[in-house]
Amino acid sequence: MDNTQEFIELLLGSAGTLNSFTPVDIIFTITLSFALALMIGWIYQITHRGTSYSQSYVQTLVMMTMIVALIMLIIGSNIARAFTLVGALSIVRFRNAVKETRDVGFIFFAMAIGMAVGTRFYMVAVVAALLISFFLWAMVKINMFAKTVKEQILRIRVPGDIPYETLFDQVFSKYLLRANLIAVESVQAGTLTELLYGIEFKRGVTPQDFLQELRKLNDNNKIALVRGYHEVDL
Repeated sequence: MDNTQEFIELLLGSAGTLNSFTPVDIIFTITLSFALALMIGWIYQITHRGTSYSQSYVQTLVMMTMIVALIMLIIGSNIARAFTLVGALSIVRFRNAVKETRDVGFIFFAMAIGMAVGTRFYMVAVVAALLISFFLWAMVKINMFAKTVKEQILRIRVPGDIPYETLFDQVFSKYLLRANLIAVESVQAGTLTELLYGIEFKRGVTPQDFLQELRKLNDNNKIALVRGYHEVDL
């Protein structure tokens, strides 16, 4: 009988682990973390704006919440296990760039909920997940912190031998609140010059009329107006 008990304790990892949690605790922890992670993923989905939405990223949030909960359940209050985990994770390298800053916030959100469930602060996990999700939804719903006038990017190509410094001043003053020259680049073996401006339109202005007047000044070369440029690569 003693040998059987020792074998079970060895299989579970340590003598203290057998008494620290039961199979029911494991099932409840993973199930609760999964349910809360589904809510986090749903909030991310309905509040996401732009073109960079990734189903894989949302599924990773769900998976991360469950895994963190399981890790915290295994570690418990054992300092040795905590240091072992840090050493194991130190060899992991993540090379995927995060496209939006809010994605980083959701990663920490998922990790925090997983940690709360894994350390058996179930009430903290449930209340925190509900409140944070509600506040995130409310900020998007009321469009909090949005600017009434949005900056846009204007790309204009002009012949390389045309002085561009004051070429568009009259059109800009007619249609724009401001226009800041961001970059100048020589393209097509120096035959054209590409200008990159940050602009803000006046109220009531029709962008199509603005672009038509610009074409009269740049010899009908390429003009591009980029909206929502924070979500795309320039």
